[in-house]
Amino acid sequence: MTVLELRGVTAGYGSAAAVRDLDLTVAAGEVVALLGPNGAGKTTTLRAAVGLIRPRSGEVLALGRAVDRRVDRTARHGVVLVPDSRAIFSGLSVRDNLRLAARRSGPRWDSALERLPRLAPLVDRRVGLLSGGEQQMLALAKALLMQPRVLLVDELSMGLAPVAVQELLPVVRGLAADLGVGVLLVEQHVDLALGVSDRGLVLHHGRAVLEAPAAELLADRDAVHRAYFGADERND
Repeated sequence: MTVLELRGVTAGYGSAAAVRDLDLTVAAGEVVALLGPNGAGKTTTLRAAVGLIRPRSGEVLALGRAVDRRVDRTARHGVVLVPDSRAIFSGLSVRDNLRLAARRSGPRWDSALERLPRLAPLVDRRVGLLSGGEQQMLALAKALLMQPRVLLVDELSMGLAPVAVQELLPVVRGLAADLGVGVLLVEQHVDLALGVSDRGLVLHHGRAVLEAPAAELLADRDAVHRAYFGADERND
């Protein structure tokens, strides 16, 4: 079952199109890695997928319905974005951050700790005192409390050591495998992202230039490298 679909989406800011004529699907229980260099249009794709920006052309469907600019309503329907800013409150405790998220979504705040048990001993700590990896765990925990059916994760590894990323990415994979969540994962650590993904799609200058099963991309890093630098870019 397809839970997220972008059909011929062109989107951007001002007069510039950051994404051009993009087709993309994510199925329930599938992790899709969205790869590409800085400025390729990855974050714009996520923002269009949740309604933060309106496509200039094309359409976005999530859970069988068109996505509009009511982001709060989109989230209530189960389409949840974890932004690269993490969207956490640094002056509050971990517990209070989780309580705020649970108040909006219904589940007990401590239910999120089942998948992120390393947060449990930190619940009374102020978020600003956490490490980057611990803050990202909190951002994921808050997203879990929204009971996502589609999870969009922007740069999970931002500012983190690879060892922290290796701990967090399996959590994302587990959401897909255990709960059937469809995941669109933007990530700069190509090997780590493909290692937990079913498919990978490389963007370059806003266009999809390479898409294949993750195992195939891992086996042909030369093709991924060429796509990153535009050698495989489709001509108009």
